[in-house]
This record gives sequence, structure tokens and C-alpha cells, in this order.
Amino acid sequence: MIFGRTERGKAPVEPVTLKILVAGGFGVGKTTMVGAVSEIKPLRTEELLTEAGRPVDDTSGVEGKHTTTVAMDFGRITLREDLVLYLFGTPGQNRFWFLWDELATGALGAVVLADTRRLEDCFAAVDYFERRSIPFVVGVNCFEGAARYPTDTVRQALDLDPGVPVVLCDARGRESVKEVLIEVVQHAMAYAAAHRQTVTT
Repeated sequence: MIFGRTERGKAPVEPVTLKILVAGGFGVGKTTMVGAVSEIKPLRTEELLTEAGRPVDDTSGVEGKHTTTVAMDFGRITLREDLVLYLFGTPGQNRFWFLWDELATGALGAVVLADTRRLEDCFAAVDYFERRSIPFVVGVNCFEGAARYPTDTVRQALDLDPGVPVVLCDARGRESVKEVLIEVVQHAMAYAAAHRQTVTT
């Protein structure tokens, strides 16, 4: 397209739209990740943490966190002219997990965001996608001051299947997040192709 007009002889491209989930524990950086890469103003459903929620919201390790997602985050990114991703960030606390089934409907794949200081917080997300056969990539959000571990060490700690990609990332960086999302799309496509081959043989 040149100056808003389609090149002569070429039909306008109708982009393929894909749904990707961004999941993980409380305070791991899901809202930040969606916001870092979204080309539209991201929809956020954040509310202030309150004293009433203190007994159920474990803020250990994220004491500086003052808000929490209560429904979802939503953003959009165009990877290519013919490929658009819709990003849905899931709420992290257990009491909002009932929303996950609705958000997961029609998803091509997911990012499970992990913090090496609280790695156990992403076990539930890993388990969720494994049980539902939704392909996912583990993105290790490299927080400042957090210990850095090789991806194989993280894989062993999370007891992941060998085929699940583990990538290091910075949830604040647009290019870093784009690389994670490209990894999700490629992994999901390969997963779908392998599944089709299994079904036909």
C-alpha cells in the first residue's frame, strides 16, 4: 500500500488475527508486557490493592506492587502486514482464575511469564496449559537484581517437556517482547502441524 492506496493489481491483504494469552503469577509483569508491545492504548482492568485483600493477595517479593489486574489486559500488535496478534493478559491471583477458561477460548498459544525469584508462582499456569493442550512458551522476565539462570536450569526447575521453548526477556522492552511473541506463534504452528500428523497416521 502506497500513501493509503493499494498498489495496482494487488488486492488488499486481509490479515490473519491470532489470540495469545499472557499468563503467570501475581506481579510477574504481565500488564507491563502487554503494554510494552501494544500498538493501541492497552485496555487494563487494574484496581488498587486494599487491606481487605491482604489475607488473599501474597505480595511477598513484590512489596512495591500497589495495583492488580482483576479481569484482563488487552492489547494488539501487527507482526506483519498479514498477521495481527490480540494479546490477553490473565489475572494472576487464585481468586480470579475462573476467568481463565473464558480467556483461553480460541487461543492459539500462550506466554507463561516467570520470575526466577518466585518460580513456583508460574506452576499453576504451566499446569493449566499442559492440561488443555494449549502450546506455550515460558518467558523468563529478567528483573533487575534477580539471579540469572540458564534456560535449561529453568526448564528443569519447572519440569517442562523438552519441546517447550524457554526464552529470557525484558517485559518492559518492545523488541524483547516481540521476540517472545514470534516464538509463541512459531511454536504453536509447529505444535499444530505435529498434532495433525499424529492424527492422520
